[in-house]
Amino acid sequence: MPEFSRTIIDIARHVMHKRAAPDQGGLLTGQDPTAINLSDPLRLWIIQLGVIIFTTQVLSLILRKLRQPRVIAEVIGGILLGPTVFGRIPGFTQHIFPTDSRPYLNLVANIGLCLFLFIVGLEIDASVIKRNARLSLTIAAFGVCIPFGIGTALSVPLYHHFIDSSVSFTNFMLFTAVTLSITAFPVLCRILTELKLLDTTVGIVVLSAGSGIDIIGWTLLALTVALVNSGSGLNALWVLLVCVGWALFLIFIVRHALFWLARRTGSTRDGPTMFFMTVVMILLFGSSFFTDVIGVHAIFGAFLVGIIVPREGGLAISLTEKLEDMVSIIFLPLYFTLSGLSTDLSLLNNGVTWGFTILICTLDYTGKFSACTTAARISGFSWRESCTIGSFMSCKGLVDLIVLNVGLSAGILSPRVFAMFVLDALLLTFMTTPAVTVLYPPSMRKRVAVGWTGDDAQNSSRSQDVEAAQHSGGVTQGLGDKSTRHSRFTVVLDRLEHMPGMLAFAQLIFPSPSPSPSSDDNSSEVSSQVSEKAPLAPSVTVDAVRLIELSDRTSAVMKSSNAESLLHTDPLLSIFTAFGALHGIRVNTSLSIVTFDDLGSSVAEHAKNNGSQLVLVPWLPPHYSVDRAPSPGSNDPGATGDNVDVTSTPRTPHVPSPFEALFRSTNLNSHSADTSVLHAQFIRNLFASSSKTDVALFIDRHAPGEMPLHAGAYRLFVPFFGGPDDRLALQFAVQLCANSKIRATVVRMTKRDHTLSPSSSIDKAQEITDGAPGDHSAMFPDTVYGNASTQTRMQSETADNIAWARYAHPEAADPSLAPALSRMTFSEVTMAEPLHHIVKEALAMSRTENEKSRLLVLTGRSRRLAVEDHSAELKSVMEEYGGIANEVKRTIGDVAASLVVSGCQASIVVFQAAVAGAE
Repeated sequence: MPEFSRTIIDIARHVMHKRAAPDQGGLLTGQDPTAINLSDPLRLWIIQLGVIIFTTQVLSLILRKLRQPRVIAEVIGGILLGPTVFGRIPGFTQHIFPTDSRPYLNLVANIGLCLFLFIVGLEIDASVIKRNARLSLTIAAFGVCIPFGIGTALSVPLYHHFIDSSVSFTNFMLFTAVTLSITAFPVLCRILTELKLLDTTVGIVVLSAGSGIDIIGWTLLALTVALVNSGSGLNALWVLLVCVGWALFLIFIVRHALFWLARRTGSTRDGPTMFFMTVVMILLFGSSFFTDVIGVHAIFGAFLVGIIVPREGGLAISLTEKLEDMVSIIFLPLYFTLSGLSTDLSLLNNGVTWGFTILICTLDYTGKFSACTTAARISGFSWRESCTIGSFMSCKGLVDLIVLNVGLSAGILSPRVFAMFVLDALLLTFMTTPAVTVLYPPSMRKRVAVGWTGDDAQNSSRSQDVEAAQHSGGVTQGLGDKSTRHSRFTVVLDRLEHMPGMLAFAQLIFPSPSPSPSSDDNSSEVSSQVSEKAPLAPSVTVDAVRLIELSDRTSAVMKSSNAESLLHTDPLLSIFTAFGALHGIRVNTSLSIVTFDDLGSSVAEHAKNNGSQLVLVPWLPPHYSVDRAPSPGSNDPGATGDNVDVTSTPRTPHVPSPFEALFRSTNLNSHSADTSVLHAQFIRNLFASSSKTDVALFIDRHAPGEMPLHAGAYRLFVPFFGGPDDRLALQFAVQLCANSKIRATVVRMTKRDHTLSPSSSIDKAQEITDGAPGDHSAMFPDTVYGNASTQTRMQSETADNIAWARYAHPEAADPSLAPALSRMTFSEVTMAEPLHHIVKEALAMSRTENEKSRLLVLTGRSRRLAVEDHSAELKSVMEEYGGIANEVKRTIGDVAASLVVSGCQASIVVFQAAVAGAE
């Protein structure tokens, strides 16, 4: 028995001894969470990462307002966290960035740096350089050789004043020369994309020349590092030869093997597979290891692997999408923080140091600017374009900082000289965007067609066609003659879910095929019908614009620079082009990758440049839950079981959940509403930017899978109150009714108790009141119209009466319009609540809709020169049927908003007419 007790006591003592290990209780035991533990540094690393990401994100939000690239925020954030600012706070560096923790930061940062250089290699497209070889090589040669010579001369006084004599002058000279000759290609791509210059002559040349300079710069860096690490000229030669041999092995052997593997695994078709990604990652770090062990920096090996990855099928973009978020959010800020910890701007503490700093900045900018400007001028560019190219080539950014950090870690650069060059890189990168904006304003930019090369002249025939279209099409003002009908359209394609509705609407504008005679008896009747419809069916030209939102990701920039390949592979454009071919219509395709704020203005600019008469843009409104729709047993007008909006009703009964209030983000209706509000901001931006072009917003009210088979037959309902937008809707209805499968019901609505004077609430509604304080929509104001005077209102009322008389009275109509007007019925209604009448009529028509026809409502947006003020009645309609987002109501107008909230299944087309005389 004592033996057993002793055994138990020994086990307990052993357990207690184990518990005497280092305490892991953390804060609960009073341990400092920032204390460095070399065996487990994760805790401190997470604290460091949080501080770094928070600092860079805050600075990025601030600098984004100044249109500065993200790298500026990362560099400034690193400097702030270093000894220059936060390092002066007592205990900050010792607790947050202690010296013992920096090797771990350095390891993670260098892993991220290899991944980043791999992405830089993916960005470089050899085909861009080949297409513009003459111009790009000339500018690249000037942009490297002259700054290299200036850097060589500048290194002499710098070496004697700031560098220790133990450092080889040759090594210092090479680093200084490479620093001045480098150009930051990734930052260059970002600035080109944000300023929408990738489709200009300047942008294409800058992109190709920047790619060439980037390759030359990394080659020079590899040579410099090899010389520094070799110790002798013969060893440096051997290192250089081995490095060249490895590069040739990758380019001529591994590249073909990688392409074979990509095709074999289907990666070029469906994106990189897991096996292909594994092979690429092994090859990436294997190449980095090899170039590092032979005496060249590891980043050069990663850069080479990025260059050899196949570009077919958008494979390089897909690889970038899988890596870029982790690299840009975590790895790069870590690297720049390490750079900032080594940057002490307080070392610039005397006149001599500041004098040399100013000299470095001046020579760096003037050398690169003058060299590239001269080369561009010799190549045939104007002085303004040449200066813009020179400003772009002066951009430094993170590539320059990588070179400087390599020189600092190798002991070639002193901390003082390093700080001087960091300030130079920061200043020159900051100057690029403002300088380009001033030198190359939008009015001076020359847009080019896809596939343009430096040796090609601009397509003058295209410009002549556009100019002719602008003069012949213009803004639709007439109502009967052929020259003013809409025959040139711009179709906006942005999302896949908008395609069914857009195809259905596009079918309306395509000329209907001529019926083939079935016998000799009716051949004369058919020919007469064709001759009658000929004036109403002019040749149609369609320009399809594919919109892609430009994000902060590198892959979005790569898509912009590879717009030519995306133009031929984009599924939305392919679907719409095939649809046009089935109807015998040639569709001109284009692709626009811009920021969200510029989506609307990009479409408006495209329509203006191509002479389009009408912009067609789709929209899916939010689907409201069943509890907001009128119930079958209610007393609401038309609230029978037949008129309940099936698109608003969920496919399965909604069962309330006690957790729904906590997890509202999982509500599909809420997500649909949020998406619709964002799209409404884009639509309003388009309305505000399209004062020179008519716009038609197609609101598709049929949910996917529930669209009836109507065989191309439509029934139009046009509520006509008056004003330019309603007149445009009426004119378009007449044009559509030229198709024998389309019929229309036009109702002229008059409000019975309308006693408003020209200076009453209608005028107030014309003012731009959407930008109320605290309203996010203030960023997207409506089109700014001139003040409505009594004269303009009388002119608009006269135009309303003329239009109504021309169409509603057949004896006064143009004979060429007789076939279309024969399929239209006109009536006039005067009542106190016109919106309620319109909703009731639309619901009644939707109930009688059969499988062979589809109801379509055409109405004006009526934000300018509106005849009636519906704000009070719309509020009543919303109280009766349900609410709608205020942003959506402002976008589509009061009439369309009342139809949307009523649950009517009819699709709606909202028109905004161009402003007459807009320049």
